[in-house]
Amino acid sequence: MSPPPDPAPTPAEGPRTPVLADVAELAGVSQQTVSRVVRGSGSVARRTRERVEQAIAELGYQPNAAARALVTRRSHRIGVVAASTSLYGPALTLVGVQEAARAAGYSVTVVMVSDLLPATVEEAFQELRGQSVDGAIAVVPEDASQAAVAAASATFPCVQAPGLDGAGVPDAYWGEVAAARRVTEHLLELGHRTVHHVGGPVDWAESRARSTGWRTALVEAMRVVPRPVRGDWTAASGYRAGREVLAAGATAVFCGNDHMAVGVVRAVTESGLSVPGDVSVVGFDDVPEAAYLNPPLTTVHQDFTEIGRRCVRVLLGRLARRVVEPGPLHPALVVRASTGPPPAGGEPPRPVRGGRGGACEPLPPSPTGAPRV
Repeated sequence: MSPPPDPAPTPAEGPRTPVLADVAELAGVSQQTVSRVVRGSGSVARRTRERVEQAIAELGYQPNAAARALVTRRSHRIGVVAASTSLYGPALTLVGVQEAARAAGYSVTVVMVSDLLPATVEEAFQELRGQSVDGAIAVVPEDASQAAVAAASATFPCVQAPGLDGAGVPDAYWGEVAAARRVTEHLLELGHRTVHHVGGPVDWAESRARSTGWRTALVEAMRVVPRPVRGDWTAASGYRAGREVLAAGATAVFCGNDHMAVGVVRAVTESGLSVPGDVSVVGFDDVPEAAYLNPPLTTVHQDFTEIGRRCVRVLLGRLARRVVEPGPLHPALVVRASTGPPPAGGEPPRPVRGGRGGACEPLPPSPTGAPRV
């Protein structure tokens, strides 16, 4: 009798996806206890929770998002309405939101808006509501969008980043007023009689905060408060503003962000003057390029990523019906080579047309000087 044929080969089975029962067996607890840990319930002892979390990590267990949503009645999804991320601050704030959300077990759905008109922002929030997000973070800094943010807050938890807003996260947490005061005090301590200001758009909360800190420091020091010149955060607008403040006899200029400071430095050097020999220039934000400009730019280091993280913590606190105090940020003045004492004798510099190597025809002085405000 011939031997029986070998059995037909069976397809190789892949590794089995771990389930909740596997976690319970490895941790030595009940499935109900694992479920409470996964849901974030506070009724589990610390050591038991640690054993369950270790078992989850060892097995690579992934809770079923749909099932968890049915139990908790939450999607564990955060929505974000964001304007253009071409600006340094909003882009890094969004990074911080995504990092903190992932760490807390939440996914992030981002809706970008092409403009900040109320109707556009409201449509973005409607889109998020249609995706059943648990709450939202608005990175829409212009005043025109505030009505839409307030309306969204009435529907579901909403936090705005950053600035003074209806979400209960005042400027004191971000520290921009205090930082702008410190910039102005730094320039006055160097011996400048006053400080000119190139501010951002007046309908941005951050811009107003920085302007407030500048003005407050000058008033407290009993110095002339020059008329601020407004830009739109770009280097090109800083260049135009730089020519204007030079005509007004500026020896020190505080800019609302680093990009506008770059434009001011260009205006100074094209006028045949030097930074900081004739004019000191300070920015705000501390973009990565600031330390490598010529000269390296004195600025304020602002941790925008941490702002995004803190907004997530505030939002998750509201979802849990508890108040979260994120604690104040402390933006730091970073002194580099773009600031120094005023020219000898304290006289304002006389810019020249044509710049270095060109015709040296003095620009006409400001017809009104620097008014008090």
